[in-house]
Amino acid sequence: MGTAVIEAVTGDITIEQVDAIVNAANSALLGGGGVDSAIHRAAGPRLLAECRGLRETAYPDGLPVGQAVATGAGWLPCTWVIHTVGPNWHRGQRDPQLLSACFTASLTVACDLGAVSIAFPAISAGVYGWAPTTVARLAVEAVRAHPRLAELELVRFVLFSPPTRRAFDGALSSEPA
Repeated sequence: MGTAVIEAVTGDITIEQVDAIVNAANSALLGGGGVDSAIHRAAGPRLLAECRGLRETAYPDGLPVGQAVATGAGWLPCTWVIHTVGPNWHRGQRDPQLLSACFTASLTVACDLGAVSIAFPAISAGVYGWAPTTVARLAVEAVRAHPRLAELELVRFVLFSPPTRRAFDGALSSEPA
């Protein structure tokens, strides 16, 4: 253990060879659009079954914004999927602390599981309407400030588009706050 490598790549989060991937889920946890849909499709029916189980037990009203919960990964090459619900800009959820909480809570869950590598998408930067530069800045700040970062070896931001990748590259090249 030591200093985690924090990096950004353009790619497909469903093929990442890491311990855990983060799903930008909706509160229902039952699949949706974007990365959520891609993860559910690639993971197969076991992921949906585990998510249904969470809804029936721990989260009957859905997973709240900014919180995170883990499931197995089904057919994915990782061990766990960590689901977090980002704030939706279009619905007036514009508190940056809610977005930062998604990254913080996901890292905490990963560390609690014993994961040493994790891949994140750009939570809330897609249909939820947050500017990629804002998501990148908040994500990188949250990761760098996480009290258990030394427990991890790799934190990778896996980004779908080159413009979002550039936003994350910019945030990563900035001096820590």
